[in-house]
Amino acid sequence: MRLYNSKTLKVEEFIPIKENEVSMYVCGPTVYNHIHIGNARPIVVFDTLRRVFEASNYKVNFVSNFTDVDDRIIQKAKEEGISETEIANRYMKAYNEVRHSLNTLELSAAPQVTQTMEEIIKAIQDMVDRGYAYEADGDVYFSVQKVKEYGELSHQNIADLQVGARVDENDKKENPLDFALWKKTDEGIQWDSPWGKGRPGWHTECVVMIDNEFKHQKIDIHGGGKDLKFPHHENEVAQCFALHDHDLANYWLHNGMLNFDGEKMSKSIGNVVWAKDVIEMLGSNVVRWFLLSVRYRDTLNYNEQTLETAKTELSKIQTSLRQAQLKVVFNNLSTNNDVNADMFTRFLEAMSDDMNTPNAYAEIFETNKQLNQEVRKNPLDEARLSMLINTLEKMLDILGIKFEEVVVSEEDKENYRLWNEAKVNKDFETADAYRAKLIEKNLI
Repeated sequence: MRLYNSKTLKVEEFIPIKENEVSMYVCGPTVYNHIHIGNARPIVVFDTLRRVFEASNYKVNFVSNFTDVDDRIIQKAKEEGISETEIANRYMKAYNEVRHSLNTLELSAAPQVTQTMEEIIKAIQDMVDRGYAYEADGDVYFSVQKVKEYGELSHQNIADLQVGARVDENDKKENPLDFALWKKTDEGIQWDSPWGKGRPGWHTECVVMIDNEFKHQKIDIHGGGKDLKFPHHENEVAQCFALHDHDLANYWLHNGMLNFDGEKMSKSIGNVVWAKDVIEMLGSNVVRWFLLSVRYRDTLNYNEQTLETAKTELSKIQTSLRQAQLKVVFNNLSTNNDVNADMFTRFLEAMSDDMNTPNAYAEIFETNKQLNQEVRKNPLDEARLSMLINTLEKMLDILGIKFEEVVVSEEDKENYRLWNEAKVNKDFETADAYRAKLIEKNLI
């Protein structure tokens, strides 16, 4: 397995901390609204990466969180006249429905900020005690200048950042780059702390949840969208050095953004398309195929042309598989569990090369082409036909794509037999009648 490490800006061989195991954490959603289709990209990307690891015999511990306390959640609760908990629960449920509809594997854990508050407060106190954070009128800030490694993940110079930082006359921070670990507030949901009532800053939450889930150990992979690289992930790294004197992860993976006709999709801009609506319109298989159609770290454009391409490509593959499976069923052909090792190895090698999905798709297209050729052969090579079906299905499974099983009744089988018998007897009127019945049920 080779992965592009955002920290080193290089594709590196993946060497796990523990042999044959992978610890992976991906930043989850802030649950104040439905997620748009761009937010679904990391769901699919990192679920697929997990599947590639598991196909390569790794055991994967995959954690992703929920940020269920945030200014936007509080604002939404005020607008609707209900509690923040009700807002958060509504959109956590909606998010999970999207995840499940995208045929993702179950997470190892999905921690929530509100259920981790005791540990968050303790971690902030530890950073204060170690001299990396300071209290100012009920707020607590992280002192960026105390971490010499600050800026290494996002490849930015602290001095340059300080020059460009906006200075607020009434700011309580010692340095404009310092970020809030704890915010004093009398509005919305709040917790007691050594510094007074308030709630945590966003950047602290993930560090603490990673600590909890991975027992205070450095993890193999930390992932998320490119927009999280700075300041969120940079600030996570700084806190990990403050708490543990080491980096948070060995490999940092960031998926590219999804553009809407060339412009970044964003709730703040308003050019969003909800993931749930796209899934309802296209189906989960097409959505996954579309989201993986370019390399995960490249920008992906959402428009009519790219969606139509995804639908067409996957439809051809589904049609080929269905025709092959029906050929097996209607002709009572023998099947096996064999997979073409050469074809599958080339596919897995492409996926193991920093998830090179364009090359992996090329292997799928070639396998599909050979399957079509095999279906048309007379006589059929039953063993090879079954093997090609298995190979294609195994490739698609790693992409998280699964078609409904072909179901054929005894009546369907008899109609198929009578159709072929009528054709042999040149009874075309009868053949057409049976053919119409088979077409009606989408069996030919």
